[in-house]
Amino acid sequence: MFESFGILKKPTIPDAEHALPGREEPIKVSPKHCVSDHPVMPPFPDGFETVLFGMGCFWGAERRFWLIPGVYVTSVGYAGGHTVNPTYEETCSGRTGHTEVVRVVFDPDTVTLAELLKVFWEAHDPTQVMRQGNDIGTQYRSAIYVNAEAQREVAERSRESYQEALSARGLEEIATEVKLNEPFYFAEDYHQQYLHKNPGGYCGLKGTGVTCAL
Repeated sequence: MFESFGILKKPTIPDAEHALPGREEPIKVSPKHCVSDHPVMPPFPDGFETVLFGMGCFWGAERRFWLIPGVYVTSVGYAGGHTVNPTYEETCSGRTGHTEVVRVVFDPDTVTLAELLKVFWEAHDPTQVMRQGNDIGTQYRSAIYVNAEAQREVAERSRESYQEALSARGLEEIATEVKLNEPFYFAEDYHQQYLHKNPGGYCGLKGTGVTCAL
């Protein structure tokens, strides 16, 4: 998924003035998750929480989370940038500011945010800047986008814990950004649950081999 459409990846995130404008019409996707059969759009069950994870190619990231007990539904899309309802081609151009994300809707009585964060940290390399492995570009940057202050506190404590584990192994600083209330835009339908539809498809996730406490 790197060098897609022959477009050179941008090394920096554009500001709002220079980002692509996007469009009013949102990307249309299937209303139900093709693995869980749960609806992909809100409203979700009362008490459930939502978090967005950017960790490189969203195909492998989504599969990693839909397999976890307590995760109600997952979807892939774009977040963290400026362009409204961007397309995949636009995001790959580096001119939207978005990164590829998986939206995880979960039951906190069954799986906690801290447990999901442990999966997040250990499934990719958060020390890489604007890339994951051979996938290079702003759309592959590491990110956690939360929708409540309590979630942000959990995410930041988790980042500190994992940084301690990385530092103990002599590894680099974490580059993951943690932000509150970033809009989520669905990716095109063919990206949704991609590795269920294409079991032999590209995954791209590779962790550092370092584990962290909850």
